Amino acid sequence: MRKKPIERHQTLREKILETIRDSILKGTMKPGEKVAEPELAERFGISRTPIREAFRQLETEGYLTVIPRKGAVVTSLSERDVEEFYAIKSILEGYAARMAAENMTEKDIEKLESINDRLQQLADEGDIKTFFKVHNEFHDLFIRAAGNEKLRELIGQMMMRFNRLRMASLSLPGRMKISVEEHKKIIEAFKEHNGEKADNLVKKTANYGGQVLLQSMAREEGRTAEKAIYQQAVDV
Repeated sequence: MRKKPIERHQTLREKILETIRDSILKGTMKPGEKVAEPELAERFGISRTPIREAFRQLETEGYLTVIPRKGAVVTSLSERDVEEFYAIKSILEGYAARMAAENMTEKDIEKLESINDRLQQLADEGDIKTFFKVHNEFHDLFIRAAGNEKLRELIGQMMMRFNRLRMASLSLPGRMKISVEEHKKIIEAFKEHNGEKADNLVKKTANYGGQVLLQSMAREEGRTAEKAIYQQAVDV
């Protein structure tokens, strides 16, 4: 008999999460802006408990900063945040790809191709939210194939902490389609069981994602990005 209230609670929490994420990514809610609990409680017709739970989740993803006795505010992002995250991402995921190339089975590769076909369809449809979820499946498959559980845990924790950056990067015009093409190159490296090639491609993909985001941030602030991002792109 308790199932329906629990499901309703989870559904409302997801709606709150999606509403705040979308508002931040679209720029409706600006860095430093306070996110008011009372307004959300009234809007969704719920108590503040699920709202606070959503705030904690969004804090772990890098969207909000919860300040004691003041509430939640939109987290400000700096170029240094972007550079440091993508530098670490490139190293850890590159190493995972290198190890995975040795262990990758034909079934794993077929699964990667199936996932990437789905990503192609989602890119054509412009469905960024579903693309983001399926994109995670692609990366998790080869990270799991690396056979290092500690590495997988470490990457997973880091990805969760910087979900906002990853979503922002994939949301940029044309980025989803480029991601699909990058994946095709990575799959070919896995087919060849070429660890060095897989490592380099994954590193280039991560670097490109970071540089695209840096350029977008610079453009929003009315200045020119210092780095020539398209020199970082995988040759697709």
